[in-house]
Amino acid sequence: MRRRSAFLLLALALFFSSCATKDSDHRILVSVADQRLALYHKERLLGRYPISTSRFGLGDRPGSRATPLGKMEVAKMIGDGAPLGAVFRSRRRTGEVLRPDAPGRDPIVTRIIWLKGLEPQNRHAFARCIYIHGTPEERNVGHPASFGCVRMRSVDVLTVFNAIGVGATVDIIPGSLPELPQQPAPAPKAQLQNAPIVGPPPPPPEPQTVAAAGAPR
Repeated sequence: MRRRSAFLLLALALFFSSCATKDSDHRILVSVADQRLALYHKERLLGRYPISTSRFGLGDRPGSRATPLGKMEVAKMIGDGAPLGAVFRSRRRTGEVLRPDAPGRDPIVTRIIWLKGLEPQNRHAFARCIYIHGTPEERNVGHPASFGCVRMRSVDVLTVFNAIGVGATVDIIPGSLPELPQQPAPAPKAQLQNAPIVGPPPPPPEPQTVAAAGAPR
């Protein structure tokens, strides 16, 4: 009877977890070429952040320590409420908190965004524990330095973590991020203050009558 009740509770938990609303509004685009991550709400860009992909290149082969490419989704989010720099081992907090660039330390810190592959080229991502996560080695962010995951500065991964939900899509591309639209630069304030006031053009001069030769004056 007890075993049957436990099975029923597990089935209910799986049912309700499967019914949870997925985040279909946010998406993440990771550029290996730029070593940057772009966060979008639908089509609106929320921010761009420096990241680090793998120092061992690109790929999905188990044991390769490479970063997989292609379309994935956020499968799990771990670390809600933990302080910046909180250390995780096997996705559990150890109780230690590290400051950025702590000498000789390179654990996973702050937040974990666990990815699941949606394509054949990244089907091993979840089993390989490919995350977007914080790193104490912030001096290396902006250059390939990870062991397969996407590393971020703690303050940046916290921003992304708080913005998205499970089910948000993540695309890792080898090329560059889309160019930002060019905005016209505003004129300097001093220039605006000294600019002449432009009004309507002055009226043309009155035509003058020229007397004909020999005509009486």
